[in-house]
Amino acid sequence: MVRTFGIVNVTRDSFSDGGRYFDPAAAIAHGERLLAAGADVLDIGAESTHPDAEDVDADEELRRLRPVVQALLARGARVSIDTCKAAVMRSMAALGVHWLNDVDGFRAPESLAAAAACPAHVRFVVMFQRGAGPRAARPEQGSDGLLAAIEAFAAERASAFAAVGIVRSRLVFDPGMGFFLGRAAAPSLHVLLHLAALRATVGELLVSVSRKSFLGELTGLPPAERGPATLAAELWAARHGVDWIRTHDVAALRAAAAVEAAIAASS
Repeated sequence: MVRTFGIVNVTRDSFSDGGRYFDPAAAIAHGERLLAAGADVLDIGAESTHPDAEDVDADEELRRLRPVVQALLARGARVSIDTCKAAVMRSMAALGVHWLNDVDGFRAPESLAAAAACPAHVRFVVMFQRGAGPRAARPEQGSDGLLAAIEAFAAERASAFAAVGIVRSRLVFDPGMGFFLGRAAAPSLHVLLHLAALRATVGELLVSVSRKSFLGELTGLPPAERGPATLAAELWAARHGVDWIRTHDVAALRAAAAVEAAIAASS
């Protein structure tokens, strides 16, 4: 069964759940619910990445993260930190997290240096995007050349990590989705259609489609009502060889995947 990253947004302005888990107690309780539902990893972020999100400095990001991360680590969770900031990466690695997830692909030299300083057990989610930095850029580009760009990005990043002593088996590549790939749905759909080919060339893959903009374009629904559309895209990704899915609704994905697995086994 595909493994899951359960999303915990300790933010005021995430596109999917607003400030619902901004309070540390609410974020911790949500993380516990995701663990109980079967999340393999909790992906905790304290700065939103949608195009219109507020800027959050490193001190504020750490202030939001520390109580939540400490509590969930104490409960035995495997924790990923969703951040682009080297100072946050270093502080969270010292706290004992298991993953770092950078939507800018560790392209900043200081972020790559922070990764190189991590203990050997820490793994890295390396995301492709058509912009740069912590915000989705809503590019106008379509699907032409997209798969080749993702493959070239993965090869270049693997070489950069190798140059600082990080082996490829510690890397998981995220091809990006939604506004990170384009303003329209077409680029995200193109990537989903070709996941098996990407998996064969890039290696271990994580996909994060949960409630994203392209699903809204396809269905006309707001983020809070995109659960069925999300599940359809996630099941497609699971069927086509991705290793990890980052999701808001771990319980729904695991239940649906278990039914598919049971059907397949019955034959």
